[in-house]
Amino acid sequence: MADNKVTTAAPTPAPWGSRLLGPAEEKAWMQRIRVQILLTVGLVVANVIGMAVTTALIAFVLPGPPLLTREMVALNFIAVPLISLSALALGLGWGTVFGLRTLRWAREPDRVPTPAEQAATAAVPRKLVLSQALLWSFGLVVITPLYARVDPSFAPKVMLGIVFSAIVVCANSYLIAEFALRPITARVLEAAPSRPRRGLGVFGRTVVVWVLGTGVPVALLMSVAVLILAGWPASSERLAVVVLALGGATLVFGLWLMMLTLSSAVAPIRAVRTAMRRVEDGDLQVEVTVYDGTELGELQSGFNHMLSGLRERDKMRDLFGRHVGHDVAAVALTRDPELGGTECEAAALFIDIIGSTTLTATRPAAEIVAILNDFFTLVVDEVERCGGLINKFEGDAALAVFGAPATHPDAAGAALIAARNIRRRLAYAATEFDAGIGVAAGKVIAGNVGSDRRYEFTVIGDAVNEAARLCELAKNDELRVLTSATTIAAASTREQIHWRLGESVTLRGRTRPTRLARPRTPDRVAGSSHRGDSVGKYE
Repeated sequence: MADNKVTTAAPTPAPWGSRLLGPAEEKAWMQRIRVQILLTVGLVVANVIGMAVTTALIAFVLPGPPLLTREMVALNFIAVPLISLSALALGLGWGTVFGLRTLRWAREPDRVPTPAEQAATAAVPRKLVLSQALLWSFGLVVITPLYARVDPSFAPKVMLGIVFSAIVVCANSYLIAEFALRPITARVLEAAPSRPRRGLGVFGRTVVVWVLGTGVPVALLMSVAVLILAGWPASSERLAVVVLALGGATLVFGLWLMMLTLSSAVAPIRAVRTAMRRVEDGDLQVEVTVYDGTELGELQSGFNHMLSGLRERDKMRDLFGRHVGHDVAAVALTRDPELGGTECEAAALFIDIIGSTTLTATRPAAEIVAILNDFFTLVVDEVERCGGLINKFEGDAALAVFGAPATHPDAAGAALIAARNIRRRLAYAATEFDAGIGVAAGKVIAGNVGSDRRYEFTVIGDAVNEAARLCELAKNDELRVLTSATTIAAASTREQIHWRLGESVTLRGRTRPTRLARPRTPDRVAGSSHRGDSVGKYE
């Protein structure tokens, strides 16, 4: 099983879908200033452009009596600009105070917003747009009568110009406010992941784009046509100007609005796609920043919930593998669980600490546990390096199996190499204990033993019993490692040269004698060195 540890990639420089919103590691106060600047500049620019469009429509595009006359100088260049700038300043001042007061909690990086603060923050875009709609309505109510007092025929074109620009500005302001508040919205959604989504979704944003890019210009054209049919004077040249101006505005602003809306919809999808690629590369620690208050935010949040489940499943799989062995876990996860086993050729390695009873009686329990952990770490390292499986730990002893449940081309040879390597490391390690090692190979039954509700993988057979008995003898043997002649015969030739046959003994519980075999000392193997050739690595 693959290692669960992964290297997390560097954090994305645009966690909220745009570099304008800053990096994820930006300080809270700096982020708060950035949001305020984006809100202020964005809304002011949108309103200034709206005012410019209103002036162009009334003065140069829409049919009707001309406004740029000597009698209209005071109204055009003093009264109307003063009213417009006053409304702009009023909206800027109120919006700044409202934003600072509502988003005050965001200055503290570790502050979790209360439900009231969450609701107030989520309502910021709507309230900002509502305030602008009120100010544009105020301008409509005040400016239209001023022009109507001079000439009543001015009223229709002034109303159409202001209403058209007000709709465009308010819709744009909502999109700008949603964009600028993404970092703050992310903190709100993090504090309340189950909070109902109230923002404009993909459908709503698409409708807004259609209204602004197509509906409003077409409605304005239709309104002009109705007025002309009602007797409003207009030349063919003026009608051509109206069509060209509104058609150009539809093409330019429609494209810009479509790009703005699509970017707000694509950014969350792109973040999820990037995270999916990292998951495909094995990084389960990635997480998508949830900053969208619509169904796109639900997509981001759902992806994070899915990853949380994957991380939990991967952790359980890793823990399962640590408890029963990764090979056993892999087999269990790919097959239906069932009791019973199958016969196979395998090798068993049994190892037991010598004098563990005395150690337990004279040392604190915590120290004994630390000693056992160091010992088993060494054993697990060498067994797994040779392709074996630690089947179970039994107090101060361990049973390792080679060739089950996964087959092994040379199970006996791998077990013998592991035994020599463990012995070598114990001999050169600064430990206060020693251990006996027994190795045996033969036919065994490997499978699940227990009940339907609780079972474990185990290996049963004469080879396992023989390894345990050889381990008992090895505790009193000088070399501390014993195996049988049949095990040596089952191993590969390159491993057999490291062992020498000895006397025959009848092991406890057996009726036939077993011929023992011990590792050759380093100087007994031709061409070997003291630390080198006597220790092999199974390949």
